[in-house]
Amino acid sequence: MQGLAKSYGDRPVLRDLALEVAWGQRFVLFGGNGSGKTTLMKCLAGLARPDAGSIAIAGLEGQRQGAELRRCLGVVSHQPLLYEDLTGAENLRFYGRMYGVPELESRIALVGEQLKATRYLSARVRTLSHGMKKRLSLARALLHDPPVLLLDEPESGLDQEALELMDALLQSSEQARTVLMTTHNLERGLALADQAGILAGGRIAYQASTASLEATEFRRRFRRYLEVAP
Repeated sequence: MQGLAKSYGDRPVLRDLALEVAWGQRFVLFGGNGSGKTTLMKCLAGLARPDAGSIAIAGLEGQRQGAELRRCLGVVSHQPLLYEDLTGAENLRFYGRMYGVPELESRIALVGEQLKATRYLSARVRTLSHGMKKRLSLARALLHDPPVLLLDEPESGLDQEALELMDALLQSSEQARTVLMTTHNLERGLALADQAGILAGGRIAYQASTASLEATEFRRRFRRYLEVAP
């Protein structure tokens, strides 16, 4: 991302934001309410158009190669992006066909098993709890085995079992994915991250490798940015 800017009316949310995430890295971005985390993720996922700046993912430019770029992405947002009147399996079949997933039924069975959601695949989405919809949303994001995951506060609504399953998938050495995740949870975020950053004032105000990061100092720094946020 270079020079990324986005406003809603006369309220700027992202201001000249720049960030680079290396292949195979898990970058966790922290920020207070209204800091622009969700707006940033929507811009990266192609769900919102930035006012200025450029985005490139996997060597593909967002403005010129948006459709091809989106095939590289698995996205979990605040909305589950599932069709309520379809079953979980029907939703996954729809997305799987859209992405041209080979051996689709086997892939659906695998992601269902990985997230312990198999017995809910036959239920209509509108009958499921928020937490189970979130599991299906994770299954949808992983279905086409994307090299890049965009996760906007994915832990919201997940129970402890689902959190542990998600963490295991993100940390698996079998499939090294690039992950950009936003969260409010400092402990979980720092435990998962290779790189951590703070979004404040519409910019990446701070970033560091977690290998050299002292958690107490990071919390102190994060609280300072929250206090001065507009």
